[in-house]
Amino acid sequence: MPDVDRDRAWLLTVDGAPQSYVDLDAPTHLEFEYARRLGHVLDTLADPGRPLDVLHLGGGALTLPRYVAATRPGSHQDVVEADRGLLGLVVEHLPLPDGPDIALHTADARAWLEAAPADSADVLIADVFGGSRIPAHLTTLAYARAAERVLRPDGVYLANLADAAPFAFLRSQLATFAEAFGELALIAEPGVLRGRRFGNAVLIAAHRPVDTAALARLTAADAFPARVEHGAALREFTASAAPVRDAEAVPSPEPPGGTFGIG
Repeated sequence: MPDVDRDRAWLLTVDGAPQSYVDLDAPTHLEFEYARRLGHVLDTLADPGRPLDVLHLGGGALTLPRYVAATRPGSHQDVVEADRGLLGLVVEHLPLPDGPDIALHTADARAWLEAAPADSADVLIADVFGGSRIPAHLTTLAYARAAERVLRPDGVYLANLADAAPFAFLRSQLATFAEAFGELALIAEPGVLRGRRFGNAVLIAAHRPVDTAALARLTAADAFPARVEHGAALREFTASAAPVRDAEAVPSPEPPGGTFGIG
């Protein structure tokens, strides 16, 4: 659907859930709060403008691949999207600009990840939703270890997650990725972390510390300010949650009616 307030800007919805927003004339414009938080992380991972090898699991309208291409020219990017029809629709109506090195793949995210070369990505961004829920097979320890294998030693895993109090899903994801990575951080609005509403949280996992101070400044300055949790506070939040095994995995929780425009 076109955005009446911005020329050549479009909103993509899937099964009634807003999934992506793209401004073809301004690829660095990130409309959704979670996308801006992912953009902040991408901006602080390396020197400005330095090219990165980025693997995107979940294509949507290719918002973040466009952002990386604009902010880090020369980056190589792979985008894995299971929905061939969706990918074809996006490429037809919201074409990528000429020049950026962006390869599009139609495949299941985990199957593609498990077959990908080791140490081949600087950043892995997971934003995969079946409608409004993250598929169960993308929540497990085996999946986390596959992601860790594909990333280079200083690589960073990012994921868009969604949950609400009592945060059984979010805590299980923190416990799962803590088994595969030495450093974790979480970005979310204070109201979400306090259990006041259902919402998005950006998970960051790596074997090296990320610049949480810079992220805290950037996310606090957004129109919808967020908080960056890490270290002891994040371990306390995770509490006694256990890693998720394939046999017990379930999709992320269904958003309440009206959340993200669903209802």
